[in-house]
Amino acid sequence: MNLLLVVAAALIDADGRVLIARRPEGKQLAGLWEFPGGKVAPGERPEAALIRELSEELGIEVEEPCLAPLTFASYAYPDFHLLMPLYICRRWKGFVTAREHQALKWVFARDMRAYPMPPADAPLIPALIDLLG
Repeated sequence: MNLLLVVAAALIDADGRVLIARRPEGKQLAGLWEFPGGKVAPGERPEAALIRELSEELGIEVEEPCLAPLTFASYAYPDFHLLMPLYICRRWKGFVTAREHQALKWVFARDMRAYPMPPADAPLIPALIDLLG
């Protein structure tokens, strides 16, 4: 089984809310809510991949010292195994804009279970609740 390394960010705003993004129609798991991020390219460091993905998906600029690893997900999909570190980010430059997702939403961690998420994302919620309440 192939291992797929994907990085994700929990962007946290000044009110302690976390950004989630809805997967667009036509993509695998369309309509589900996820943490922004994406695939790590061969030879790319996870932090560099996340900085690139946040720029591409959301139009924001993040510096590496602003990324703090929180937890990770390890999930076996039928055709690949996903390993996904989740980084916390509280500081960025620019305005969050939906460039690739259907919708963006700022939600409190304790309310995240109300949004259907891919099976690999949902287990990350308790770590955010522990951190943010």
